[in-house]
Amino acid sequence: MRSPIIALFALALSLMAICACNNAPGRPVADSEAVRPNEVLNFDTLFQQNCAGCHGDQGNGGAAIALNSPVYLEIADDATIRRVTAQGVPGTAMPAFAQSSGGMLTDQQISAIVGGIRSRWAKPKHDSLDLSPPSYSALAPGDPQHGENVYSTYCSACHGTAGRGGNRAGSIVDGSFLSLASNQYLRTIVIAGRPELGAPDWRGDVPGQPMSQQDVSDVVAWLSAQRPKLALSSSTKSSTGGNQ
Repeated sequence: MRSPIIALFALALSLMAICACNNAPGRPVADSEAVRPNEVLNFDTLFQQNCAGCHGDQGNGGAAIALNSPVYLEIADDATIRRVTAQGVPGTAMPAFAQSSGGMLTDQQISAIVGGIRSRWAKPKHDSLDLSPPSYSALAPGDPQHGENVYSTYCSACHGTAGRGGNRAGSIVDGSFLSLASNQYLRTIVIAGRPELGAPDWRGDVPGQPMSQQDVSDVVAWLSAQRPKLALSSSTKSSTGGNQ
């Protein structure tokens, strides 16, 4: 009689040991292994970690343009969003995120961000804008002289005379701003606006008088002409004949 009892007791001790081992302090629970950073493909995670700091938690804008803007997503195709995300914009505050450009994200992660932006915030095809916006890309060179007139017509009510700031918006010719803003970024915000900041898109500056493709190019050319020219250092001047 004692042998079966001893055997059962030994089995009980073995089961207890197994359970104790499985629940030992510090032992990972099932499915608790951390995902490697380069294996994260969840859009919400990637967006919060890489984009939300400038573009807002829900893509609604912040230091940079809103990515949930239907107008922006109407003018910028997937190839454009992918290129800017992957390669950044040299000379501006937009960094490159792709590993191939010195960033931390894989091609698959870049694709997850681009696809998530489009699927989350773009308008359905049957719910298009009431008016086709000007092209994301300039189709012809802008005329800065005409751009000054365009500015007076469409922008001065908010940004003041000569762009130095008004009652409703700050200076648009501030040297620090223009030094960090590429011509493409200027074009994008002229078309898409900054609705989160109260700035209208290309349709809303003058009621019933949307800006034309050329108007946009011309005012961007005028703004670009206000960008401060970087002074060459003495060593650069010497090497390039700048003192002559």
